[in-house]
Amino acid sequence: MNVNIKATNIELTNAISNYISKKITSIEKFSKKNGKIFGYVEVGKTTNHHKQGDVFKAEFDITMNSKHYFALSEMGDLYSAIDDAKNELISKISQDKDRKQTLFKRGASSIKKMIKGTSKRNPFTSKY
Repeated sequence: MNVNIKATNIELTNAISNYISKKITSIEKFSKKNGKIFGYVEVGKTTNHHKQGDVFKAEFDITMNSKHYFALSEMGDLYSAIDDAKNELISKISQDKDRKQTLFKRGASSIKKMIKGTSKRNPFTSKY
């Protein structure tokens, strides 16, 4: 796992860095066994003079299993922005995984029907 952390308009403390690395390690379970994770995380204050107080942002830019995922969150608290971005990233990863499994099952069932002879549809060309 190789993750770069950048802080914009705030100081990157050890507590923030440890919190981010803990959240990234929880994402590791979604990768393949030998899959490598390369990531870029940026946290910071968006503006110094905001009408509604400080607004913090967290950006996660992760490459895992040769796929690219991006999540952005802006909140009033830095830690809640990090949590929200991590949850958004996990939902994107699981959606991609579910879609891949669904397409695989649909193709496999189509081939099974073709072998049985109940369907004349060719699963590779999607034509009859």
